[in-house]
Amino acid sequence: MGDDLGPSLTPLAHSGFSFVDLVEGLHDGQFYALKRILCHEQQDQEEAQREADMHRLFHHPNILRLVAYCLRERGTKHEAWLLLPFFKRGTLWNEIEKLKDKGNFLTEEQIIRLLLGICRGLEAIHAKGYAHRDLKPTNILLGNEGQPVLMDLGSMNQACIHVEGSRQALALQDWAAQRCTISYRAPELFSVQSHCVIDERTDVWSLGCVLYAMMFGEGPYDMVFQKGDSVALAVQNQLSIPQSPRHSSALRQLLTSMMTVDPQQRPHIPLLLSQLEVLQPPARDEHTTHI
Repeated sequence: MGDDLGPSLTPLAHSGFSFVDLVEGLHDGQFYALKRILCHEQQDQEEAQREADMHRLFHHPNILRLVAYCLRERGTKHEAWLLLPFFKRGTLWNEIEKLKDKGNFLTEEQIIRLLLGICRGLEAIHAKGYAHRDLKPTNILLGNEGQPVLMDLGSMNQACIHVEGSRQALALQDWAAQRCTISYRAPELFSVQSHCVIDERTDVWSLGCVLYAMMFGEGPYDMVFQKGDSVALAVQNQLSIPQSPRHSSALRQLLTSMMTVDPQQRPHIPLLLSQLEVLQPPARDEHTTHI
């Protein structure tokens, strides 16, 4: 794969042991995002391979496709390279921030269209028996037409986890602390019970946090985290949703249902999709629906 790429152009992002660079294909002249994961141990290589395998499971317009994957030796170290499409519009968070800087917010029509796309991506993931586990506005890319595309599949694991004993509960809790962003993490992952079932509805909670961010310009627990207060404590109480004339009672109700603390009372994605399709405005000239 390395021989097909020109020199790295611009660093796009980095976190922990991974870096994302903008690169140009030597043969096709297309721009790509090259995600490089530094692998210090065999386990790191296995996790990078697993992330690539997760991408290959899906051929869906709302899930980021993998163009190519390889493992490269750098002296004594290894780097896993994931070549991904480049989205020049960036992420949903970039869009939210850009609007907020001008004192604006996404309209309800835009929010519903985005939610539909995100839900369709999640539906495809859940249908294969997996959950995303790290859904947040920075992990949702926007295509040229404004369509949402789910990315960063590195935290994906089986949707339904049967916890049987305190050791397994603690291991899952520790895993979530490392892999699931704190201000978008479902309550049941902060204090995992010794005998319980964790299912894909952790993604529905995170989706509720994403919806809140689209409605109000920041996640519901972003400020709690930034102030150094306990997010673990805050998520145990039913969320108070600010009143705004921008939003219908139906959208607020949808948010309330997603942010249900008890996961067993939280809706599954197919139900949310059916509710969203009712709320969806009638199709108009396609050029008016872009965000």
